[in-house]
Amino acid sequence: MREAWSDESKRRLWRSIWVSLARVESEFGLVTESQVQELAAHSGEIDIARALEIEADIRHDLMAEVKAFAERCPTAGGVIHLGATSMDVEDNADALRMRRALDLVVEALDLLLSALADKIDAYAELPTMAFTHIQPAEPTTLGYRLAVWAQDLLEDRERLVRERGSVRGKGFKGAVGTAASYVELVGSENVERFEARLSEELGLPFYPIATQTYTRKQDYSIVSTLAGLGASLHKFALDMRILQSPPIGELSEPFGSKQVGSSAMPFKRNPINAEKIDSLARSLSVMPQVAWQNAAQSILERTLDDSANRRSMLPEAFLICDEIIATATRVVSGLVVDENAIARTMAAYGPFANTERVLMAMGKAGADRQETHERLRGHALAAWAELRSAGAGAANTLAGRIASDPFFAEALGRDALDGLMAGADYSGTAPKRARAMAKSIRAAIAA
Repeated sequence: MREAWSDESKRRLWRSIWVSLARVESEFGLVTESQVQELAAHSGEIDIARALEIEADIRHDLMAEVKAFAERCPTAGGVIHLGATSMDVEDNADALRMRRALDLVVEALDLLLSALADKIDAYAELPTMAFTHIQPAEPTTLGYRLAVWAQDLLEDRERLVRERGSVRGKGFKGAVGTAASYVELVGSENVERFEARLSEELGLPFYPIATQTYTRKQDYSIVSTLAGLGASLHKFALDMRILQSPPIGELSEPFGSKQVGSSAMPFKRNPINAEKIDSLARSLSVMPQVAWQNAAQSILERTLDDSANRRSMLPEAFLICDEIIATATRVVSGLVVDENAIARTMAAYGPFANTERVLMAMGKAGADRQETHERLRGHALAAWAELRSAGAGAANTLAGRIASDPFFAEALGRDALDGLMAGADYSGTAPKRARAMAKSIRAAIAA
């Protein structure tokens, strides 16, 4: 990703576009074949130091590169950039860079999704306590919780693939998008064919309408999609941080044998990878606002107030995505699952969730739903208060309280009540749906 957004890579793209422009112009008799060959032969001779030296004098980065390139091409230097304006080169290069960067993001995301699919299958059946409002709720399975994260990421992948497929360049339309300079060069009857040939040369579709630039709504759409991916990874990492907290302690990111958690507190095992994901995703989240401003405030045919921020925003958005995906992949691949901690949480809070099973069973037995709910609520609150006052490791007395209540015992019987309250399998279709998500992930990656 760094290479894709490097200064050298940008300059190579600029030069390849100039070579393509010259090649197509040679088909219309404007440039000789020997000039095209000379440009192609020297296009890889990037000399950033020389280009910057020229730029210091002329204060124009693209024209400085034109001059540095021309110095290496004694017979063809004079035809470089013929008919073009700067954004005919820069915007097409940016479109090509973004398309390449989107490919890299999808490739990295596929590794993360594959790792998640493996973990989903491995833990599809393992019961774990689900939390709503950061409070114990009902059982789910660990595989299903992983599938929740994976589903968001899979949808992000679909959006990224769509964005990649829709990337378009400005094309070659000159200073205000009218292609007037190219009409002068090749004639109005040839200008559409001329631009079509350049599209073929670059392997890049062009917008049919442009000003001096392609519409900046393209940047907004792409950066927003990247930020959406950041939101999914932020949620994953935030959930991981909560679950790694010692009072829960069910999951944790890998921790090296020599890793130091804190300079002051030797016992610390801070979730530094998850925290880094959240920190970088937070930065990513504000970038669509900058891209929105660039699109909304692109006055008439062009203003330059998008240029400076795009030079940092576009590469940083992609670099952040690259880093947080790689970090998440390390976390998932090395995920530490403490099944004892999961079992302790289930033992402490699972009985509360099982009251819903009792409520359903009583309803099927003909009991009054409202009275049943009120009695269950009373027993649950009493057991909860007892659990909190007794502290860690205390047994949950709710099952015994319900079983000793004649209202329930007479309707269902002690054995049925014991079965309903002891069940750890109250996770509905979670295992089946989790495995289906893993299968969908693998199918999407293979497609």
